[in-house]
Amino acid sequence: MAHRAHAAHATHAALAAHAAHPEIGRRTLLRWGALGGAGLALAPLSACAGPTGAPGPGTLTLGLNRSLVSLDNKLNQFDAAVTVQRAVRQALTRIGPGMKPRLVLADRFAMTEPTVWTVRLRQGVHYSDGSPVTVEDVATALAMYGKVNGSFLLGLFPELPTVEKTGPRTFLLHTGKPVPVLDRLMANIHITPAAANRPEELRSGLGSGPYRVLGADAGAGEYTLGRNPRYWGPRPRIDTVRVRFVPEESGRVVALRSGELDVVDTLTPDSAEQLTGLPGVRVEQTAGVRMCQLFYNFRKPRGTPLADSRVRRALSYAIDGAALVDGVLSGSAEEAGGVVPLALEGAVRTGAYSYDPRRARALLRSLGAADLRLRIIWESGEFAADASVMEAVVDMLGSVGVRATLRQFEPGGDILAWRQGRAGDWDVIGNGYGSPTGQALTMLQGMYGGTAAKDRTGDAFMGYVVPAVERRLTAAATQVDDAERNRQLAVVQQAVWETWPSLWAFAPKTLLARRERVRGLSLLPINSYDLAAVRLEG
Repeated sequence: MAHRAHAAHATHAALAAHAAHPEIGRRTLLRWGALGGAGLALAPLSACAGPTGAPGPGTLTLGLNRSLVSLDNKLNQFDAAVTVQRAVRQALTRIGPGMKPRLVLADRFAMTEPTVWTVRLRQGVHYSDGSPVTVEDVATALAMYGKVNGSFLLGLFPELPTVEKTGPRTFLLHTGKPVPVLDRLMANIHITPAAANRPEELRSGLGSGPYRVLGADAGAGEYTLGRNPRYWGPRPRIDTVRVRFVPEESGRVVALRSGELDVVDTLTPDSAEQLTGLPGVRVEQTAGVRMCQLFYNFRKPRGTPLADSRVRRALSYAIDGAALVDGVLSGSAEEAGGVVPLALEGAVRTGAYSYDPRRARALLRSLGAADLRLRIIWESGEFAADASVMEAVVDMLGSVGVRATLRQFEPGGDILAWRQGRAGDWDVIGNGYGSPTGQALTMLQGMYGGTAAKDRTGDAFMGYVVPAVERRLTAAATQVDDAERNRQLAVVQQAVWETWPSLWAFAPKTLLARRERVRGLSLLPINSYDLAAVRLEG
C-alpha cells in the first residue's frame, strides 16, 4: 500500500541518515522511526482497503487493527476482539469495572468448598433463536476449549473444571486442586449450544448476547451485528453494529476523522496526539494490564547461545528502553519492572532492564556469543508502533555486533504455527499478552506454567518449560488464602525474572478514539467495553 511503502522508506531513510551522520542522536532516529511506523496518519484512505460511506444514524462502525477471524474465542483472543465476541456469545461471568467479576449467565457463582463451586444459571437466559441456555451447554463448552491446541485461554487455567449437574439450572464445578480465581477464569469460556459446539473457532452459530450476526465475511474480518430481539437482558442501545478490519493505522485515523468509522482501537501515541482536540473526536486512555515483550524462543537446544540465560541477559543490555519508550512510544508505556504488569493484583517488582552496550559487548564476547545472528518475528498489530520498535531494536543490536533480521506476519497468517514450534526457527518474538482476569496469577500461569506435556501440543508459551518455576507456580495457584498466595507468587515472579525470558518488555497504556456521537463507552484496562451500553447521539 502506498503509505506503508512511504512509512518503510521513512524508517530506512532515518536509519541510513544515522549511519551516515552519527551525530544524529538515537532519540531523533527513534522519533523518525515512530513516524514511519505510524504510517503517516494523514495519508489518503484510498491507499488502503477500508470502509467507505459514513454510518447511518442508528449504526455504529468499529475499525479494528487486527482481523477478527471468528466470533468464537478459543484461539482468537486479541484484546479488542473481546468487545465484539462478548456482544454475541456470553460467559457465566465477566470482568467489569474495577477488574472485579460480575455475574452474567449465572446468577450464583460461589466457592462452597476449596475444590467445589456452586453455580446456578440465571432464570430465562436463552439464545437468539429462543432456545434455552443449559447446563449441558456449559459442560460441552469446557470440553471443547480443552480439546483445542495452542489456546491462549487454556494456558490461564491450572486445570479445567468438570461439571456435575444438580438440577435443571444448577450444577457444581469440580477441580482436583483449589482454583481460587475460577470465577474470573470462567469469564473467558463462552457458552454456545452443545449440539453446534466444536473444538475449533466457530465461524457461525448462536449466542445469548445482546447482538446477533446478520452478516459475516470472516476472511475479510467484517461483520454486521443487529439487536437480538430475544435478548434476556436490557435492550441494547444501538440498532446495528458494523465491524471492519482496517490494518493500516493511517486508514483508521482518516476514516475516523471523516466519520466513516465511529471507534478505532489500539492507537499509537502519535495518532492519538493528532486526534486529541479535533472537533467531533474524543480520545480515551486508561492504564493497561497487557505485557508487550520481545520474548525469547525457549525451544533452543541445550548448548546453543540462547539456551543460556546469561546470553539472554547480555543481549538486553543492548536495548535502550528509555529511548524506545520516549522516542517511539511517545511516553505511552512503561518499561517492565517485573514479569507481568505491575498494575495486576498480586504483581511485584522483580528488577529492571539496563542499557549498557559496552557491557553487552563484553559479556557476549566472554560467553562466546560475539557473532550472534538473530531472527525476530512478529505479527502486524501485536502492539502499537510495532514495526518502528522492531526497526529500532535491530539498530541497537547491530551496535553491539549482533545481526538481526525481521520477519513480519500479516494478521490471519501462520504465525501460530511458528509460536508453537511447528514451522520455521526463530529467536525472538514480538508478542503481547493480556490479563483478562486482572490477576497476576492467571498471566503467570499462561506464560510461565509450561510443562513438557503442554509443549508437545504447542500449549507451552514460546516453549517456556522450567520445572522449578512450574512447581512453585502450581503450589501458589492452589492456595486459597489470598495473603499466602500473593507471598508465594512474589517468589515465583523473582524466579521467572532470573530465567531472563525477554530481550525487553513494556506495559502500554490503552488508547482508543471515538466520534463524539458515541456515548456510554467505558473503556476497561483489558482494552474492552460493554457494547450493549454504548449509545449514539446526534
